[in-house]
Amino acid sequence: MSTGMDNRGKAFESKWAHDAELRFKVEARRNRALGLWAAEQKGLSGDAAEDFVGGVIAADFQEAGDEDVFRKLRSELDASVSDAAIRDKMRECLAAAVASVTK
Repeated sequence: MSTGMDNRGKAFESKWAHDAELRFKVEARRNRALGLWAAEQKGLSGDAAEDFVGGVIAADFQEAGDEDVFRKLRSELDASVSDAAIRDKMRECLAAAVASVTK
């Protein structure tokens, strides 16, 4: 016999899984956009740019949070791109990714 608590637990698990999937999609889109932006900053195009984007995406799996992506971008971009510019671009790409996933 199913109880209200069982149904509530299943609903919570389902919402958690859905939210986790959305977070993954948003972060993946943000990282792709960041990688394309950084590749452009470096003057990369074609396969070289796509390889670079893959490196940015892979960097996000090193640890929880955004610092792994920031460190990757910081290490790849020259000093003419400030830390503030990188963080601003990260926020901009995140906002765009959220908008694209939630519409």
